[in-house]
Amino acid sequence: MIARNEAHNLHKSLGSVFGWVAEIVVVVNNCTDDTVAVAQGYGARVIEHPWQGYRDQKAFALAQVSQPWVLALDADEEVSEEMARAIKNFITQPDRQAAGAAFRRKVWFLGRWITHGDWYPDWSLRLFERGKARWSGSAEHDKIELEGKHVKLPVDLNHYSFPSINSHTLKMPVFANYFLERQIEGKKRWSLFSTISRACWRFFRAYLIRLGFLDGFPGFYIAVATAFSTFTRYSQLYEYEVNERRREKSITGK
Repeated sequence: MIARNEAHNLHKSLGSVFGWVAEIVVVVNNCTDDTVAVAQGYGARVIEHPWQGYRDQKAFALAQVSQPWVLALDADEEVSEEMARAIKNFITQPDRQAAGAAFRRKVWFLGRWITHGDWYPDWSLRLFERGKARWSGSAEHDKIELEGKHVKLPVDLNHYSFPSINSHTLKMPVFANYFLERQIEGKKRWSLFSTISRACWRFFRAYLIRLGFLDGFPGFYIAVATAFSTFTRYSQLYEYEVNERRREKSITGK
């Protein structure tokens, strides 16, 4: 686990694995709350390491682990009892051939579990053999790259990522900026049709195709927010191109 100022979440996350795992490794950076003390209270080995971005920070944490099997958790996640049993059964299988296992990540949002739409099942590979895995992916979407196959275990990893609507909307600009960087690096051009159609498609997929409407108003909010986030990401490329044209005009005078 990596953590910064996560003392309020650690009782739930570390408490869900305390007592049945061989070791707990928590890599922290620049904490100003009780993150270190809370983690140590659960017997964790706490390591201070300068922030390197999600992917590289998790890669550093993985390098500190000594056990053959690794369970990667975020500070705002909780291992359900069903997931804990599934992990124990999976690891002790005498004829097991898979090198890892993925779980359904289930989000608690606006007073209910979200079990449809774009947020569920959100399969996440979190259990793996240490020597056969490494962290890869982009800056905002890190993932485990595994040597060998993995299985999907139909149990839930509880995720308490957004305690409020405000906490959700605050993350949108962060991911939008990462997306813009990738668009610029790939020399992508802005398209009005793509901007509108992608946003509409994301709402349609989340709310109707993936049955987001079954989650009540939270499902509707998620579909709308996903569409708006998509619209914002592609619109930022338009803003970038406008600013670039202005900059070039100011330089050339044309």
